[in-house]
Amino acid sequence: MGTYLSTPKTEKSSEDGENGRVRYGLSSMQGWRATMEDAHSAHPDLDSSTSFFGVFDGHGGKVVAKFCAKFLHQQVLKQEAYSTGDIETSVQKSFLRMDEMMRGQRGWRELSALGDKINKFTGVIEGLIWSPRGGEASQKVDEWAFEEGPHSDFSGPTSGCTSCVAIMRGNQLIVANAGDSRCVISRKGEAYNLSRDHKPALDVERDRILKAGGFIHAGRVNGSLNLTRAIGDMEFKQNKFLSAEKQIVTANPDVNTVELCDDDEFMVLACDGIWDCMSSQQLVDFIHEQLKSENKLSTICERVFDKCLAPSTSTGEGCDNMTMILVQFKKPIEGASPAEEQEDNGKLKTAVEEQADDDGKQNTAADESSQS
Repeated sequence: MGTYLSTPKTEKSSEDGENGRVRYGLSSMQGWRATMEDAHSAHPDLDSSTSFFGVFDGHGGKVVAKFCAKFLHQQVLKQEAYSTGDIETSVQKSFLRMDEMMRGQRGWRELSALGDKINKFTGVIEGLIWSPRGGEASQKVDEWAFEEGPHSDFSGPTSGCTSCVAIMRGNQLIVANAGDSRCVISRKGEAYNLSRDHKPALDVERDRILKAGGFIHAGRVNGSLNLTRAIGDMEFKQNKFLSAEKQIVTANPDVNTVELCDDDEFMVLACDGIWDCMSSQQLVDFIHEQLKSENKLSTICERVFDKCLAPSTSTGEGCDNMTMILVQFKKPIEGASPAEEQEDNGKLKTAVEEQADDDGKQNTAADESSQS
């Protein structure tokens, strides 16, 4: 939910960049919310052949989203699987690693440094006192060295964030998602969702929640959280007899890999402040229209915010923080053969088809709830 301002903050923080593979523009805006809890990460040159983009929508505070924006791409690079070319495994392990890294004295200190001014000061002081000396740290296999200190037993943050990440290498696009931020690709003007919103109405999510000892009330996990996968939210991850993947709320992402082809024009990563106001196809259509007269991609993101921003807080829609990354693929993509392209198209459902499936499940869940 969150507290609203009397007037929205419409100042936008924007950025543009490009390399030989992509052009991108991004922007973020606080809007009606009392605080800005979104974060993002854009590394078009993660390495010489790989680009990384991610959006992180915080809830209960901003620190987990900022932590992921700072560290997630670094962890992807450090995974052993990455060095062998297995990006899917690397990004999946990196999502789960975020939860591990936020525990203990080191986790508390890093989160404090990303928080408000008082916590930042405390984190810096404790860092000077408790952080391991160079020799101690170098003896650890993991660079995220263990630290002794007053917060050594810190079990991790009660706040959390969604994470939706897209990694592009050659013609391969790998999308990893936990939560309800979303990645959408435009292929010949059709919107295709490359991620699925993790909501309690989904069967696979509900089954995991119930098996882990949780419940769903009023469409929320344990009556409080309206999404089912997130980084952080440690209060939902306390069952010591279950793996991280099987907790009530898990950071374990869905990972989707597609082969890019000449028909692919751009992709969008955005937090739910956008998707609450526009469907995937509506956003793709709007971007196509804007591209006819506007070359600066961050400006298009800003115009999306202006279109979504509500005139008041009476309905709730259009009142959230807004963050969006627009990535345009440079042509030509030396891509899939016609047969591979046809096979890949078969794997993708248009956003309209997928939304119809999810709406059906939401309606079924609502019917069951009304009958119980």
